[in-house]
Amino acid sequence: MSGAPAGRLAGIRCPADLRALPLEELPGLAAEIREVLLETVPRTGGHLGPNLGVVELTLALHRAFESPRDAIVWDTGHQSYVHKLLTGRQDAFGTLRRAGGLTGYPSRAESPHDLVENSHASTALSYADGLATAFALQGRHDRSVVAVVGDGALTGGMCWEALNNLGAAGGRPVVVVLNDNGRSYAPTVGGLAAHLAELRAAGGRPVFRALGLEYVGPVDGHDVAAVEAALTEARAARRPTVVHCVTSKGRGHLPAEQHELDRMHAVSPAASPGTDPTDVPRPSWTSLIAAELAELAGRDPRVVAITAAMLEPTGLAPMAGGAPERVVDVGIAEQHAVTSAAGLAMGGLHPVVAVYATFLNRAFDQVLMDVGLHRLPVTFVLDRAGITGPDGPSHHGMWDLSLLGLVPGMRVAAPRDAVSARELLAEAVADDDGPTALRFPKGRVGPALPAVGRLGSADVLAEGCPDGVLLVGVGALAATAVAAAGELTAAGVPATVADPRWLLPVDPALVAAAARYRLVVTLEDNGVAGGYGDAFCRAVRDAGVPARIATIGLPQQFVPHGERADLLAAAGLDPAGVVRRVREALSLRPVQVVQEKRRASAR
Repeated sequence: MSGAPAGRLAGIRCPADLRALPLEELPGLAAEIREVLLETVPRTGGHLGPNLGVVELTLALHRAFESPRDAIVWDTGHQSYVHKLLTGRQDAFGTLRRAGGLTGYPSRAESPHDLVENSHASTALSYADGLATAFALQGRHDRSVVAVVGDGALTGGMCWEALNNLGAAGGRPVVVVLNDNGRSYAPTVGGLAAHLAELRAAGGRPVFRALGLEYVGPVDGHDVAAVEAALTEARAARRPTVVHCVTSKGRGHLPAEQHELDRMHAVSPAASPGTDPTDVPRPSWTSLIAAELAELAGRDPRVVAITAAMLEPTGLAPMAGGAPERVVDVGIAEQHAVTSAAGLAMGGLHPVVAVYATFLNRAFDQVLMDVGLHRLPVTFVLDRAGITGPDGPSHHGMWDLSLLGLVPGMRVAAPRDAVSARELLAEAVADDDGPTALRFPKGRVGPALPAVGRLGSADVLAEGCPDGVLLVGVGALAATAVAAAGELTAAGVPATVADPRWLLPVDPALVAAAARYRLVVTLEDNGVAGGYGDAFCRAVRDAGVPARIATIGLPQQFVPHGERADLLAAAGLDPAGVVRRVREALSLRPVQVVQEKRRASAR
C-alpha cells in the first residue's frame, strides 16, 4: 500500500484482532480489503482475480481457526494476498513482488502463518495429510490442519492420492476448503468440473463421501457468516471434511468479473514513469512461438498439442482456434500430459507438450521413462525458461536443462531471436527419431542477431581470431555474449561468439573448436550443476581436447524474486559480468577445465 492502512483494516494486525471484530462489520472490512488489492496489485503486478475471489473465504478461515496453532496450507499460494494482509503484513504490502519485499506467494521467511512456499498446484492436501499425522503422533490433538484447494487444482493427480489416504484416516482433524470458482487459470476441465457443477446446481452424492470424507456444502463463499459456520462445523467433526465453498474469481471488480479469458488472473505492473506509450513493443516469446506452432500445425496434420490448464499462457490459443480438435487441455496434470503425449506419439502423431519450464519438473519420470525410454517423437515447448523475475524461486525455470540432460536421446534447443525460434521449432517438430525440447525465456524477443558463419551446427555471431576467447551464449544470452565480445575486443582481447542452437547433445564440432582458443566461456540461464556448461565440459574431457573452460550460469540455489535483468546481473550473466569473468579466467594458472566459482560456494 502507498501509505499506512486505514479504516477497519488498520485495526487488524493479527488474526486474533479479526476474531474480535463484530460479525456485522465484516462486509465493510471485505470492501476495504478489495480496495487495497485494487490499489496495490495493478501497480506492483501480481495475481488480482484469485485474491478478489477469496476475500470473504479468508476472513472466515481466520475466524474459525487459530493460525499459526492451526496449520493453514494454501494451494495454490497465489491466492494468499488477503491472508498476508490479515497476518501482520499490511505495512509492507506495497512492496509485493519487488526485490527485497513481500513475495507473491506464502513465504516461511515472512511469517509463522506461512507454512508452504508453494506455487505448484495440487500439493496442499498431501502436506495436510503429513501435518495431521505428525500432530497425531506427537499427541497434539488440539491442532487442526486446513488445506485451501481450488477446483482447478483438484484436476491434479496428487490431490486424489492425498484424498485416498485422508478418506481412510477418520481420526485426523483435517479440513479441506474447496474453493470452487469453476476455474484454474481458465475454466476447469474434465469430469470433475461436471461433478462440481452438478453439486452446485442440484446436489447429489459427493464423490468425497464415497472416498470416506465428510462433506459440508455447497456454501456461498462470499457470505462470511455462512462460510464461518460451515468451517466451525467441519472443525468440530474432528475428522477429514470437505467444505465446498462456491466463489467468483475477480469478485467485486467489474472488469475482472467480465474478463472472459481468465478473470484478470494476473496483471502486469504499471508502466514506469517516462515510458513512451507510442513505442511498439517487440512480440513476446510466447506469442512468437504460438503463431509459428499454429502455422506448423496447419501444414502437418500429425501435430497435436497438450497443455496443463494453461492454454493461453503457453501460447496454444491460436492453434486451438484453427484446429480445436488437435489441442487438449488435461487440467493441472503435467504427469498425465506427458504420458498421454507418449501415447499420441505411439499412435503415429507428433505431440507438442507446452508447459512452463518450472512445471516440467513435476513430470520428470514420465519424460524419462515414458517418452525417453521409448525414443518417442514428443516435442516439449518450455516457456519461461531461466529467470522469470517477480514470481520467485518456485517459478524460475532453471532446472530443465539439468533434468533433460539425463534423458538419453533428448535433444534440446534454445533460440536467440525470432528467426532462430522459427527455425528451431520447425526442426524439433520435424524430428521423428526421439524427444526434443525448445526452451525460451519470459519477456519480449530481442533484436535479430544474424549469423556471420557456421561452426558445426552452431551459428557464429561475431568473429574473432583463433587465439582469442570463444563465448558460447545459450539462447537469449547470445545477445549478452555479443555485447561482451564487443567490449573485450575493444580492450584488446579478441572474442568470437557462437550460438550452439541445439544445446544437447553438445556438437562435436564446437568441442573440437575449443582447442583453438585461449579460453572458452559458456553462458546459460540454468543452474550450473548439470547445465549446458557441465555438458560441454564433459564432452571436452571425453574427446581429450585441451581447453580452458569457464562456465557462467545461475547459482545452484533457490534464486529470490526480483527483476530479471537484476537477477541475471547478480549471477554474472550481463555483459559486465562476462567481461569480468573472462579477465579473471585469463589471469588464472593453466588448467584443463576452470569451472564457475559459484558452484563450489553453493555446495
